[in-house]
Amino acid sequence: MAYSLGEFERAVLLAVARLDENAYGMRVRQELESRLKRTVSIGAVYTTLDRMQEKGFVSSRLGEPTAERGGRAKKYFKVEAPGIAALEHSRGLAAAIWSMVPARR
Repeated sequence: MAYSLGEFERAVLLAVARLDENAYGMRVRQELESRLKRTVSIGAVYTTLDRMQEKGFVSSRLGEPTAERGGRAKKYFKVEAPGIAALEHSRGLAAAIWSMVPARR
C-alpha cells in the first residue's frame, strides 16, 4: 500500500527533488516560500524532513563544517526511491480526482 502524502509533505519532497545537491533545510524553506507564496517555518521543514527520513522517503548526509555557520555542518537531504514512489502515487491520486471534475467552459 502506498503512503498518501499531505500537501506540505508533497511540497517538501518536491523541493528536495528540485534542489538536488543543494537540498538543505534553509534552501528547502526558501524554495517552499518562493513556490507556495507563503511564510514557512524552518521548524516545520525540519519536522517534516525528519518524519520523512524515518519513513525512508529521504536520506541525509552532513556537509563540511563552514566558518560562516560557526563551524557547524549543513545537513543535506536526498529523495530516495520510496519518496519518488510516494510522489508518483500522490500525482496519480490527484489526476484521478481531477478526472472526475467536469470540464467547464
